[in-house]
Amino acid sequence: MIDLELSWGQAAAIAGGLAVTTVALRLARRPRLTSVAVFTQETSLVLGLFALWQYAGSFAVMGPEGAIGRAAWIWRFERATYLPSETAIQKFFLPSPPVVQFFNLYYDSLHFPVLVACLVWLFVRYRDRYKQMRTTLVVFTALCLLVQLVPVAPPRMLPATGMVDTAIRYHQSVYGTVAGFNADQLSAMPSVHVGWAILVAIAVITTAGSRWRWLALSYPIMTTLAVVVTANHFWLDGIVAGGILALVLAVQSLVRRLVVARVGPKTTAEPADAGGQVMASRRR
Repeated sequence: MIDLELSWGQAAAIAGGLAVTTVALRLARRPRLTSVAVFTQETSLVLGLFALWQYAGSFAVMGPEGAIGRAAWIWRFERATYLPSETAIQKFFLPSPPVVQFFNLYYDSLHFPVLVACLVWLFVRYRDRYKQMRTTLVVFTALCLLVQLVPVAPPRMLPATGMVDTAIRYHQSVYGTVAGFNADQLSAMPSVHVGWAILVAIAVITTAGSRWRWLALSYPIMTTLAVVVTANHFWLDGIVAGGILALVLAVQSLVRRLVVARVGPKTTAEPADAGGQVMASRRR
């Protein structure tokens, strides 16, 4: 399968090139070039974050031998809490190869382009909202990377689930042509794919004014379905990602409230008419 997504090396190289370009544009000290430098700076930041996420998947603070055991614990916990069986969901779709292949491609290639498209939209149309989302994205991804330092195998590597590695079955795996046990495949907890999808939906719903904005809810729903059908994540991986994102958003909201309480809300100057009646009334 052709990998439509940038590798960490490619993303890092592009990010580095854009960072150098940003410095050069700012040194030129021309208004038009400065505005371009803002765009290249933000693009470099996002690509650098993506490269870090891709690269960090190969590291862990614990050995890979415990990854299967932790996946087994998640599987048992989900059954004990009566969460729907991932195996049953996958079996429902397996008789339809085109649908499964679509989910394979969706899982591998769609999440980052959609995230970038959302960021570009916010950057161009809603700069203040862009800054908030960028901060949320950076903090959320960083926290997920910390959790992923503890390796957890995906359900496709856990025999107890009885799930099929759909990417291997249809030769769409970016890890190779046979099932493997590589370190970069042991970062299933939490699901950054699901977390990013939820963040995109929140950004669209809270920013766009159109009534069609609620269709954005279908994106995290489809992403969650894709990661389960392809046996790359448990339900709990997505739930934990959503919890981490909710925590980040709550802390950001609290910080903004504290800042407003300390500095005070922004005030606008009281307009005066042509005759200066406002100033005159103040003097009286």
